[in-house]
Amino acid sequence: MREEGLAPARSVPVRGTAGTSVTTAAAARAHARAVVDARWNPSTGPAREEDVVDLLLVVSELVTNALRHGGGLAGFGMTPVRDGVRLAVRDHSDTVPAEVCGPGSRPAGHRVGGYGWPLVVRLARDIAIEKQNGGGKTISVFMPIRSADRPA
Repeated sequence: MREEGLAPARSVPVRGTAGTSVTTAAAARAHARAVVDARWNPSTGPAREEDVVDLLLVVSELVTNALRHGGGLAGFGMTPVRDGVRLAVRDHSDTVPAEVCGPGSRPAGHRVGGYGWPLVVRLARDIAIEKQNGGGKTISVFMPIRSADRPA
């Protein structure tokens, strides 16, 4: 049974940045872990586990939102940069998240959705939502990743 108000899914296999197929939140998390492990490795210094956990939460929330509320996953990409990872998730819906809550806040009587979008807002940096020609939108974020070898 489909939940009221959810867009019908039109997901197709999406190639991740390393040529892997991303069709689920689990596959997106596995891809994200592989990208981090390739960039932050024993020779460069491993990534801080708490930063990786934050990244995996944001990846999971954005992909799950695309699948549940955005008509399916239309694109997924990750690019490691010096201080973190740039992540982009595209879906088929023009609808942008209805509200952006500040860190740790929830409006009284809030009934739409869950805690996913506020979690993304709390953990990610440089959040951008861009409507795409031909429909859909891309949500892009930056996730900081620190080396475990570097002092806090």
